[in-house]
Amino acid sequence: MEELLREYARRFETEAFLEGDPSWFMHQVEGRENQEMMGFIAAALSYGSRAQFMPKIRLLLDASEGQPDAWVREGAFSELLKPGDGSCFYRLYTKDLMNRFLSACRKLLSEYGSLGEFVPRADAIDALKAFCAFFSGEGLSVIIPKDTTSSCKRLCMFLRWMVRDSSPVDLGLWAGRIPKTSLIIPLDTHVLTEAGKLSLVSSRTASMAAAMKLTAQLARIFPDDPLKGDFALFGYGVYSSSQAPSSV
Repeated sequence: MEELLREYARRFETEAFLEGDPSWFMHQVEGRENQEMMGFIAAALSYGSRAQFMPKIRLLLDASEGQPDAWVREGAFSELLKPGDGSCFYRLYTKDLMNRFLSACRKLLSEYGSLGEFVPRADAIDALKAFCAFFSGEGLSVIIPKDTTSSCKRLCMFLRWMVRDSSPVDLGLWAGRIPKTSLIIPLDTHVLTEAGKLSLVSSRTASMAAAMKLTAQLARIFPDDPLKGDFALFGYGVYSSSQAPSSV
């Protein structure tokens, strides 16, 4: 099983993985701060059906004209997402909620300079706690979890994008701030199901405790880079659903 997962990681962590994945958007902008902000926006909207949320992320990328950092810093997002507008933007997110979320991002940039400077030089769990505390203080727990009791799937995914280096998918912008060995698997029910099939975890709830247990199991297989296991489990899911030949 371990060698199978290593092979899946090698096979699926490629540039082709970006197609149809929300990580694609941060590769469409240039400059560290633009990539940080585009990644953060993309991660915040990445729930539900990809067919529904990907066009919404694309709408914001297009509205920013490829300069999401300046778009947020200057408050230009209010032209599209007007304060007080209760109409739906995406699922539970109204246009007003998105305005408040981006306004909080603008406040963070004003106070810290950039998303990267906001993140503490510590382990991933400390970064998660910092994001949760800041956005909870802005009343935005609908978008960013209020604490790390839940799996914080989208935040963990964002940290994977920012921290893991030497990857055709992840950017590694924060490789010097957070050890990639401390990253936590972005856990949802689908990942939990695939990991359960492999007896990597027995939990039935996508909690932070379950995410950390699964990450510890993946660290046995990928000791220097546990989140290679994210690609491995994705590959296993593709394999099990398509019933690919066992010669993989």
